[in-house]
Amino acid sequence: MKFRDPLMVIVLAYVTLGIYAIVWYVKTKREMNTQGGEIPTAWLLIIPLVNYYWLWKFSKGVEKVTKEDISAWAVFLLLVFISYIGIALTQSFLNKVAT
Repeated sequence: MKFRDPLMVIVLAYVTLGIYAIVWYVKTKREMNTQGGEIPTAWLLIIPLVNYYWLWKFSKGVEKVTKEDISAWAVFLLLVFISYIGIALTQSFLNKVAT
């Protein structure tokens, strides 16, 4: 995993009007898949309702990579309800396993 500053993740997501958030999802998905995350293609993010399935799989990947330091339910709820802040909080957990 790559270390990213959670504050910069929020700032970049706001400044780019959400484009960086999508980039963040794609990059972290790739990094987690190399560690056994089993997250499907990020194209599913743009399909309404299916994106919730993708976010769930992403959340399960975070749980697996962080060795259950944070639960998949917590990640899923963070990402759905407080999006950019949830991304930053998730990144802070991913930073603990960053190399």
